[in-house]
Amino acid sequence: MRSAPPLVVHVIHRLAVGGMENGLINLINQMPADDYRHAIVCIDDFTDYRAHIQREDVPVFALHKRPGHDLGVYLRAWRLFRRLRPSIVHTRNLAALEFQLSAFLAGTPVRIQGEHGRDINDLHGANQRYLRLRRLLNPLVSRHVALSRDLQQWLVDSVGVDVTRIRQIYNGVDSGRFTPATVRRTLPADFPEDALVIGTVGRMQGEKDQLTLVRAFILLVRKMGEMGERLRLVLVGEGPLREQAAGLLEEAGLRGQAWLPGTRNDTPALLQGLDVFVLPSLIEGISNTILEAMASGLPVVATEVGGNAELVVAGETGALVPAAQPEAMAAAIRGYLESPDLCRRHGAAGRARVESSFSMQSMVDGYRALYDELLDRQTLSSNLVGTR
Repeated sequence: MRSAPPLVVHVIHRLAVGGMENGLINLINQMPADDYRHAIVCIDDFTDYRAHIQREDVPVFALHKRPGHDLGVYLRAWRLFRRLRPSIVHTRNLAALEFQLSAFLAGTPVRIQGEHGRDINDLHGANQRYLRLRRLLNPLVSRHVALSRDLQQWLVDSVGVDVTRIRQIYNGVDSGRFTPATVRRTLPADFPEDALVIGTVGRMQGEKDQLTLVRAFILLVRKMGEMGERLRLVLVGEGPLREQAAGLLEEAGLRGQAWLPGTRNDTPALLQGLDVFVLPSLIEGISNTILEAMASGLPVVATEVGGNAELVVAGETGALVPAAQPEAMAAAIRGYLESPDLCRRHGAAGRARVESSFSMQSMVDGYRALYDELLDRQTLSSNLVGTR
């Protein structure tokens, strides 16, 4: 009988709506079942977002970490790893890094740490306490995965990881699901047919900085006269900035020209209702939403942070602007609103770039090759030890 495929256990903080979580689920759904089995371990808990997993053989576990220093969570992880006996434990981001120790003590032969981006508490990866922790645990990591060249260089320069122990793998996008609109969608229904719609999709929290986009929108409405009356803003996502954004719009008298629907499950259709996609983040790894917008044939205005410049080719597929500068963002958006031809050309170029460089298959192939390589090396090492 054929043995079961190797098991990969993915460790994340929480399974809920988010770019990293979306990328993980895409990887699991797209990787052939005969190659690898998968399980997800959530340090905190999981939500009904798990329903996006299309395979029925993927268990999801919750360690239910308590607030503060819950040392018992590492013991619970160790016991779970011992029971599951994975071939690979793949932790993601700083929140999961310490579980490399649990995996090592449980005897997991291959341990991978993925760097998908940083958060508002350490935008530039310079926190000395976090850097010391990374350096301390670095010897336990079989290989680091950096989603962008920017993150890869940071691992080398700031953490001291040898470049030969890093694999850079871009996120991929489903260009069959995210496609340019054949007929202009009007979302929501009360937007006028001739509306000029700018928008973004993402968790509404500090590092995503949707408030800068709101301020840029207010500037545009005030500066563009009659065209400003046609402007509409779409902010899709949930989080603490949602109420603040609504307050800014209300104060400016523009709440009626904006739509803040919260979390949605119809992102492809929503993107087809935009004219320009904007990503105002203060920091990014590799943005799934930028790739989805490009696949949807939209020009992208993004802040020049993290890996954004590796996706958006300024002057060809979109524009890059400094972070937290509403005036610069407004000027870049205005350039597209006043030139429909530029919108079409940059949108088409973005779609072509996704198809050539950021396919879902390329992402899956990258991870599968990494898993294969590390398991082959581990098998070779074990065989050599056994022959001595």
